[in-house]
Amino acid sequence: MAGKVLVDSDQLRRTVARIAHEIVERHAEPERLALVGIHTRGVPLAARLGSLIGEFTGTEPALGTVDIALYRDDVGLDGRRGALPVVGDTVLDFSVADRTVILVDDVLYTGRTIRAAIDAIFDYGRPPLVQLAVLVDRGHRELPIRPDYVGKNLPTSRSERISVHLDEIDGTDEVVLETDGEVTA
Repeated sequence: MAGKVLVDSDQLRRTVARIAHEIVERHAEPERLALVGIHTRGVPLAARLGSLIGEFTGTEPALGTVDIALYRDDVGLDGRRGALPVVGDTVLDFSVADRTVILVDDVLYTGRTIRAAIDAIFDYGRPPLVQLAVLVDRGHRELPIRPDYVGKNLPTSRSERISVHLDEIDGTDEVVLETDGEVTA
């Protein structure tokens, strides 16, 4: 069984557009923003948001990427993650001290990925404001982290998993609910 599609391509497109509108409503100067996508699926989401903000305002915010592999607090613990993390690129071609940084990720779960991303960003400077935009908030927080922009709240049980598929990576746009034992292609 491939899981249940909770958000199809059209719904995902509208959801990302709504998040972009919300960001524009709260930030009158997009040139003072930086959208920083968390590897892997936060990167294309940040690019989509940046493009839409550019369409809406005439000015695209700065785009960056952050890899949090070395900032995770659970590397090698309980066999959940391998002892040697795969490290990707962090690209921040702007001063974070001069911009509001909006971290972008696909799914918010325990909050540990976001905590690691904040640690990584602060190694590059201290932004005046850090916000969080997520496509899906599935609950089960272990840390006191709350998103500023949420596409969909999709409460789950711990035995379920939310998989976001994006065209840039997976060849399709959708959000799928899986239970233990289910695998998506």
